[in-house]
Amino acid sequence: MSIAKFKLALLQIAVGTSKAENLLRASRFIKEAADKGAHLVTLPECFNSPYGTGYFAEYAEQLETGESCLALSAAAKENKIYLVGGSIPEKKDGKLYNTSTVWGPDGGLLAVHRKVHLFDIDIPGKIRFQESEILNPGKEFTSFQMGDVCKVGIGICYDMRFAELAQIYAQNGCKLLLYPGAFNMTTGPAHWELLQRGRALDNQVYVATASPARSESSSYVAWGHSSVVSPWGEVIATTDEKESIVYADIDLDHLQQIRSQIPVTHQRRSDMYEVVQKN
Repeated sequence: MSIAKFKLALLQIAVGTSKAENLLRASRFIKEAADKGAHLVTLPECFNSPYGTGYFAEYAEQLETGESCLALSAAAKENKIYLVGGSIPEKKDGKLYNTSTVWGPDGGLLAVHRKVHLFDIDIPGKIRFQESEILNPGKEFTSFQMGDVCKVGIGICYDMRFAELAQIYAQNGCKLLLYPGAFNMTTGPAHWELLQRGRALDNQVYVATASPARSESSSYVAWGHSSVVSPWGEVIATTDEKESIVYADIDLDHLQQIRSQIPVTHQRRSDMYEVVQKN
């Protein structure tokens, strides 16, 4: 793998009601992405389960023994890739979480991110969704190191709306932020691309989002449009609502050029303001 450039793949896969079929589909797409040269592969939010408060308890697993994590570990090892397992409903100590796991090329677990900001919205006449009715929020920043190549920060869907999380990741040396997410048909067309470009531009990092493919028959209809945005704020790879794989080269030399041309990192007025990590 080049120290300055590596290939990212976002898997926009269809998610059904059969967990076994969802895992098989994910494994097939992971292999296809790896065969085409991807070094880092990302699945969408709730890739093993329909997205909805009525499904989370039924599909929830313990990370140590659940079939989804066993499949992810095996896929990462077999394909010799870094793998971000989108997210799954997790049960831990009697509580439920929306949880992303990260796996190394040896199949080992590198990181666990529990969704920090729960998706609680109410837009009259359009959508009401309350993750907090059943899920608990995570309390930790999550990042991992791809060998000597790149530090990557992880958020899940609604986490992307909170600029402070991205700012902390950038301050901590992350150059790529990954957000498995499932925006809907109201917030997707309005905010999905805008938020990605904002997080990328403000922090001069790459930002990537992996959505499930759209299913009009689902109780929650995902927007799709998985994308990668450069530190310049440019969408460099994207797709529509259908099943697909989005590929992009993460070029760290390009990132450094942008930061040297517009050096906001060194121009911030820390004597006047700062964003502080509390844990």
